[in-house]
Amino acid sequence: MYLHKPIKGIFFDIGWTMNYPASGHWMITKKAYEYIDINIINSLPKERISKAYEQCMDYLNKNHLLKTEDDEYEQFKIFYTMFSNLLPELKISNEQIEEIAYDKVYNTDNYVFFDDTKPTIDILSKKYKLGIISDTWPSIERILKSAGLLDYFSSKTYSYNLGVYKPNPKMYDHALSNLKITAEQTIFIDDSVENLKGSMNFGIQPVLINAKNDEDININITKIKKLSDLLEFL
Repeated sequence: MYLHKPIKGIFFDIGWTMNYPASGHWMITKKAYEYIDINIINSLPKERISKAYEQCMDYLNKNHLLKTEDDEYEQFKIFYTMFSNLLPELKISNEQIEEIAYDKVYNTDNYVFFDDTKPTIDILSKKYKLGIISDTWPSIERILKSAGLLDYFSSKTYSYNLGVYKPNPKMYDHALSNLKITAEQTIFIDDSVENLKGSMNFGIQPVLINAKNDEDININITKIKKLSDLLEFL
């Protein structure tokens, strides 16, 4: 499937579109793995670990309206405290929890940008207005700045500013209002089919990125493997 021209604006997701977690997990950083014994994790029932993680994520989801990185830090201290309390076998101390939360928020090395991210965005910025639509936290501004990417985007729609996640309509409405381009003249690149369906309800053209190399998803929309592949469709 090809994109309808003319295209004047491009919205980007961030995670698994521009970057990926250095540890392999968005919430469990390398610092966390210093204190979490993998042997203990492997000895626990997977269902119990999954349930603990779901409860912790539920807390984040219900308390997502944030303003500062300090808010984010306090939130992740609660997140990791909950995780530790639900899985006491891990024996994570309060001091370790504070270190893990601090690292999660303030260490930009937790995120690795794909090699083609900056070169591709640089090329696109010369012809199109660029925006972000991302489920994320306040530290994202510093993360993007450290990667030399922040100034490329004239529109930034972050979930923590609105207190909702994609595919909530508020995310797409905010993004289009900021970019000030007709929806049909924009595209949105994301790794989630559900998020793209949400954007399609507004008339935004979807592009599914599969940087994780998941099995082929059977959906009739434009698909790319990496961000630079987009250049072939524009």
